[in-house]
Amino acid sequence: MPARKRVIIVGAGGRDFHNFNVYYRDNPDYEVVAFTAAQIPGVERRRYPPELAGELYPEGIPIYPESELDRLIRLYHVDEVVLSYSDLPYEEVGRIASIALANGASFKLLSPRETMISSFRPVIAVTAVRTGAGKSTVSRAVVRELVRRGLKVVPVRHPMAYGDLSKMVVQVFKNYEDLGKWGVTVEEREEYEQYIRMGLPVLAGVDYGKVLRDAEKLGDIILWDGGNNDFPFYRFDYLITVADAMRPGQEVGSYPGEVNTRLADVIIVNKVSQASKENVDKVVKNVKEANPRAKVVLADMEVVIEKPELVEGKKALVIEDSPSVTHGGLPYGAGYVAAKKYGAAEIVDPRPYAVGVIKKMFEEYPHMAEVLPSTGYTPDQLRDLKETIRRANADVIIIGSPADISKLIKIDKPYVKVTWELKIIEGPSMKEIVDEFLERAKVRM
Repeated sequence: MPARKRVIIVGAGGRDFHNFNVYYRDNPDYEVVAFTAAQIPGVERRRYPPELAGELYPEGIPIYPESELDRLIRLYHVDEVVLSYSDLPYEEVGRIASIALANGASFKLLSPRETMISSFRPVIAVTAVRTGAGKSTVSRAVVRELVRRGLKVVPVRHPMAYGDLSKMVVQVFKNYEDLGKWGVTVEEREEYEQYIRMGLPVLAGVDYGKVLRDAEKLGDIILWDGGNNDFPFYRFDYLITVADAMRPGQEVGSYPGEVNTRLADVIIVNKVSQASKENVDKVVKNVKEANPRAKVVLADMEVVIEKPELVEGKKALVIEDSPSVTHGGLPYGAGYVAAKKYGAAEIVDPRPYAVGVIKKMFEEYPHMAEVLPSTGYTPDQLRDLKETIRRANADVIIIGSPADISKLIKIDKPYVKVTWELKIIEGPSMKEIVDEFLERAKVRM
């Protein structure tokens, strides 16, 4: 019998575990000797548990920092390095491939066909070309249109596997108490709270076959809510991809963002009022060349603050969604836009006040200057975030994160929450998009 191929899966606590579960877990031709992790603080130096890893892995599988990849390839005599990331520029994909090849291993990417799971429910998926493009805004608009028609929608969110993996095989969030029960991070709240506010359950976890079986029991339609710019875990009837007019080139220059561009039925070019006409035109040109069959929509995110009088003429500290302004590469988000729109006298530079992990984040992502990332994966990180806010010389805090972080930390200054919704400027309406999805999926409804 030929020897099993020895594999390292390179990822960041999401796509990597899914690829293992659906492709490698029960595959006798392969032995996954390690995962590596990056991007998310604190996810390495643990173990993918044996109860999730299956019978071929009675001890589970170790998880190492990605910085040790070259050493691990040699140590374990690895045959293949499998890239299982979401949200990488092509330069980084090439770097990881070069490390694998230089140390004697092959380099591999698994396709959507090899990793997507089928549902007997209709599936509509929302993905993006890069973190921070505005998927959540589009997902809410899709949900509202489906609910308006009397359909029960079950959002399934891309994984954020930061906790005890053995205890989060399937997670169902129906209310704020469930968020507390699971002890979710700020970053998880940023994705789950919007659905809870809409009165919908949202599911996540580690084993997305089991997650799907629970989701199918709860509703008529599955909404796949993608993370970063990953392609869906589930076979879809209809795919919406969100492109970012502020970052032209990402739609054909990031992995797996370009995959989503080429798979899409509709491409929504978001934030067009924040971008130059030249950049909007460039994005439209790129997506039409990559995917001429897709419909193209131009859209904006309308930003609103409930109490604008708290912002006008004040020194404002802006807190933004952490993944978008860290590894997503955005210089700012909705909070900064709101500060400008509502007349803040000054946007406070948080860097002089940063402590602990927040200070390290500014060092790792020097493009951030006038916004504070909402990093809070652990209690220590939440304390660092709280202390940075406390130290800042600001009159008001503008929370541009989708999560209500005031539920997790005490904010000792006046604060306002920013909300934003999709506004379609040109192209098919959300009603027309949902009509097309339902027509395509009617044979399974």
